Amino acid sequence: MKEEDLSAIKRYPITAYLESLGIAPVRRLANYAMYRSPLRDDRHPSFKVDTEKNLWLDYAEGRGGSIIDLCMRLEECTLPEAIRRLGQMVFGRTTNDYPRTESYSHAAESVSSCRKQISISDDLPPHLQDYLTKVRCIDLGRAQPFLRCVRYEVQGRTYKVIGFANASGGYELRGAGPFKGTLAPKDITPVFPDGRHPVCVFEGFMDFLSFLSMKERVGSHCLVMNSVANVGRCIRYLREQRITAIRAFLDNDEAGRRTLSAFIEAGFQVEDMSVHYRGCKDLNEFHVSRVRCQQEGREQAPHTTKPSHTIKLKRR
Repeated sequence: MKEEDLSAIKRYPITAYLESLGIAPVRRLANYAMYRSPLRDDRHPSFKVDTEKNLWLDYAEGRGGSIIDLCMRLEECTLPEAIRRLGQMVFGRTTNDYPRTESYSHAAESVSSCRKQISISDDLPPHLQDYLTKVRCIDLGRAQPFLRCVRYEVQGRTYKVIGFANASGGYELRGAGPFKGTLAPKDITPVFPDGRHPVCVFEGFMDFLSFLSMKERVGSHCLVMNSVANVGRCIRYLREQRITAIRAFLDNDEAGRRTLSAFIEAGFQVEDMSVHYRGCKDLNEFHVSRVRCQQEGREQAPHTTKPSHTIKLKRR
């Protein structure tokens, strides 16, 4: 990436970035704006954005920085991924190269900087099928129509991962392990868009697949966010579709609570479905736990057999 491109990203208004996430200021003055901190529960506005210097400061934490630092915190991503996402917002394209300046080189080297797509197919290899069925407890028959096998290359090495398409032709990527990524562009994924109310909103596609696996039949209009960072896009989409009511299947964490609040503040009638899996991180964890309990119950159930009858022969 050219230094001028990085400078352009860092000059992109933090207020505009927060607005794209559905986060509005409580108070806006000539040189700065005050927010309830998007990084934690905050009753009183203690998050300041200096609109002249384009820097943010969370007074309670005593921490701040540039728009890149904020993106890394809010979206829980690495430096290269933050630059990639912000580059897409600023330039309308994904930036795949990163500056090798002294301040950024160490972090950039820790993550592969470019994914080169090789192919996309309908056939998931056995190890990815096993991951979905055995680890995530996904009903493959119901999930497979929504999934693709994405083959890509990074620094000469080839990988095959699960791909879930979004509305802009990009893919959310998952490996059979901790790997999570995106094949740009990043966007939301509407599913069964029939306009009926309420719309079921999922934070990630694994939660949506869990929902499919749990239900006998799904006829609801569904929307997969593919990241809480897409809450602004979700709100715009729902308004365009004239949707007024949603069921939110979000994670039980701070980011999920902030996103829920964003939908409520945007004027939607929101049913918080996370109350049904409050003890779990997300819907998939709840689904896996329920399936495991059912499996253990079947294994521990006593095997009943008919009592044997001894036939006694009479002696004559």
